[in-house]
Amino acid sequence: MHNIKRKIACTVIGVVMTGIAWAGACLFSKAVVDTSKYPVFGVDVSNYQGDINWQKLEEQGVKFAFIKATEGSGHTDESIRRNIDRASETGIKISAYHFFSFDSAGETQADNYIAAVGDDEITLPPVIDIEYYGDKRKNKPTSEETEAILRPLLERLEEHYGMKPMIYTTLPVYYKYVREKFSDYPLWIRSVNFEPDLVDWTFWQYDDHGKLDGYYGDEQYIDFNVYRYKDFDQDNIYRG
Repeated sequence: MHNIKRKIACTVIGVVMTGIAWAGACLFSKAVVDTSKYPVFGVDVSNYQGDINWQKLEEQGVKFAFIKATEGSGHTDESIRRNIDRASETGIKISAYHFFSFDSAGETQADNYIAAVGDDEITLPPVIDIEYYGDKRKNKPTSEETEAILRPLLERLEEHYGMKPMIYTTLPVYYKYVREKFSDYPLWIRSVNFEPDLVDWTFWQYDDHGKLDGYYGDEQYIDFNVYRYKDFDQDNIYRG
């Protein structure tokens, strides 16, 4: 009997340790991208990357870029004009993203974005970046509170730009706020440890510690992304 109990205990410990090892491997592993499957490579940038040589990025295989435009109802990224103007001189497909605020009205957030990004300046959909900030991870807004802000923001941008906006988010935020209410919007998902094959993504941010030549700011890293399809003509999100 004691031997049986000992074997059971060892089995349980083994399972627990295997689970811990698996969780640790996921936590510290780095996503591996099959470039033959996802050959369309891009980046996202903000003022942190400083002065960007967009021709140099294009030479390194960058096909698309998401450029930070605004936050909430009142903040505009310092480099948005320079980045859009210079990126537009290349063959890189571009869009601009807005950092979503849980604390101000969707209508005024839309106004802030529209004031910063001309309707003919982007060829990919406008993007809403929704993720936790400050104490929001600890004190999560309700789904109803979030929808009351996010929905008018998305609808206003779609009306203005003539394209359904895209939502950028993390997996936890996706499952809490996006999956049920906003699954009809294109998804740009952040997953730096593994391929997010359980969600229907259009763009995937797979590395937040990438490095390229051609940017000269305080941030030494640049985010790496891939597009789900072989080219932009396979999907209806690209406005040529």
